Amino acid sequence: MKHILVINGPNLNLLGTREVDIYGKITLAKINEMVKEKARELNCQVRIKQSNSEGEIVSFISEARNWADALIINPAAYTHTSIAIRDAILAVGIPVIEVHLSNIYKRESFRQKSLIVGVCLGQITGFGPEGYILALEAVVNVLEER
Repeated sequence: MKHILVINGPNLNLLGTREVDIYGKITLAKINEMVKEKARELNCQVRIKQSNSEGEIVSFISEARNWADALIINPAAYTHTSIAIRDAILAVGIPVIEVHLSNIYKRESFRQKSLIVGVCLGQITGFGPEGYILALEAVVNVLEER
């Protein structure tokens, strides 16, 4: 069975009430339910974590090397600022897909640069909660091909 860690970054715990015109009304708890359901369909195990702290996210990534075969991450605002998260991803050496609910390339200019994507298999952006499902399907396919 494949093991996949899903990490959500800062302020995603506020989904459903935060900037609903951008992120919609769906909560992180509902997205997590969707991911778990899809994981069962794909016969893989997921662990889902969220933190508003960059250091804690780095720790989640570091700990992933002991359990996860792959990682799905929505680094949120840290996408544009965190060399530490980028370095942690490089250090663990497992496949990673970056996910964003909104299309970061249609937003403010400072949101249009990802420091993370260059160390990922790819990026899924702008498909709302469905992006997590697409990422899960993609990473499972990649793992099966190995």
